Order: sequence, then structure tokens, then C-alpha cells
Amino acid sequence: MRYVYGIHAVDSLLRQNAKAVQRLLLQAGRNDKRINGLMELAQNQGVAVDREPRAGLDKLVNGRHQGAIAQVQDSAGVADTASNLWDEAELLQAVDDKSGAVLILVLDGVTDPHNLGACLRSADAAGVDAVVVPKDNSADLTPVVHKVACGAAEVVPFVRVTNISRTLQALKARGVWLFGTDGDAEKSLYNSDLTASLALVMGAEGKGMRRLTREQCDFLIHLPMAGSVSSLNVSVAAGIFLFEAVRQRG
Repeated sequence: MRYVYGIHAVDSLLRQNAKAVQRLLLQAGRNDKRINGLMELAQNQGVAVDREPRAGLDKLVNGRHQGAIAQVQDSAGVADTASNLWDEAELLQAVDDKSGAVLILVLDGVTDPHNLGACLRSADAAGVDAVVVPKDNSADLTPVVHKVACGAAEVVPFVRVTNISRTLQALKARGVWLFGTDGDAEKSLYNSDLTASLALVMGAEGKGMRRLTREQCDFLIHLPMAGSVSSLNVSVAAGIFLFEAVRQRG
């Protein structure tokens, strides 16, 4: 059994993939606007709603549930029904079908679920076409990711690939430029043309991109740092890089 918790995450799940929800657990005694809104939404979607005391909800999840927990099918069941969970073929088809420039975020080895959730939230806000991660050595869509992403985990196309190097090669063959982020790169983010179809490739904090991933990149760019710290959290950096691309595209 798996749980998605938090007001925003549960609301998005009910709107995007209600058939994956087996029942909704709401905190007993709470009748504020947000909780009542979730109850109405669940009832409209045909989802069973139970009221539970806060102590009972606290035992189900470790994070801050805000009085709302959705009990969902196991990962396989969700994957079968969630429209934003893509495979490599669906990603490449989406690139082929898009008439304008694509914007893709590739996360190579980001294993912290908080960072993945925050990256998904920034990706949704920037309007990316997809977020790509390797099936191994990467955080998956856990309840923590759903909570931190505030609904983005249910809507941003999320692509797990077996061989990220092969996927990058396929993207390049379709005219997508690969921009890898590296603190030691000579070229700055702000001196780079990000208006064409591109995939922003970011590695894990500390380790950075793996060698084979780095070798696939057409360009390496860095974020100028004026202070004493040498780097930013990967999710913060992803937001800056993505929104610079958005800014350049008008």
C-alpha cells in the first residue's frame, strides 16, 4: 500500500488520476475550506472518503500530511493509469510531434526525493516538456516527492529510461541540443543561446554528471557564483537554468 499526502499533492492526484485512489483519509474535526474542497472533489470523482483522527493519520506517514492522505494502488497500478508516466518511445514521439522548441530536464543521479520533488515543481512552473531520469541510481516518485512537488508529480511528463546515454543520443538525432551544467565550464548560462530545442542535463550534487552523460553534451555551461559557496542545491540551480531559457524564449 502507498500513500500520497498533503493538500496540494492529494488535490492534484484526485484531479489527474482519481481512479488510482482507493480511498481518501481526511482529518476528523477539520471542516475548513481546503479540507471540504478535497472531500467534494473526491465525492465528485467517486472516491470513498473516511474521517480519521489526527493521531491515526500521523501513524500512516512520516511527513506533514496537513490532514489529507490518499491511499493509492501500488506503484505498478499507478504506472498503468497515470498519463504523465512515459517511456522513452513516448518521449521521442512527443519531441517529433512538437512544432516549436522543446525544453527537457534530464536529472542524472539525483537520489534525494526532496530534490527530485523540488525539481519537478520548478519544471512544471517553467513549462518543460518532460523530466528524464535513469531507472537506476535515481529517486523515484515516492510520497515525499509527491508532497514536495505540490502537484507537479501528477502532471509533468516523467520518463524513466534504462540507458540515459542512449536516450540523449536519440534526442540529439532529433535536433535537441544537450546543455550540461558544470561549475568548471568556461561558458556562462547567461552567455548561452537557449532558444532552440534543448535538454538541460544536471548531475547529482557533489558528483555531478557521470562521465558517459557528460560526453554526450554539446555544451557545458555554468552558473556564475558571486559569493563564498561553490554551488547551489540542484533543485535551486535547475530552476534558475530553466527560467533563463524561458526568459530567452520570450
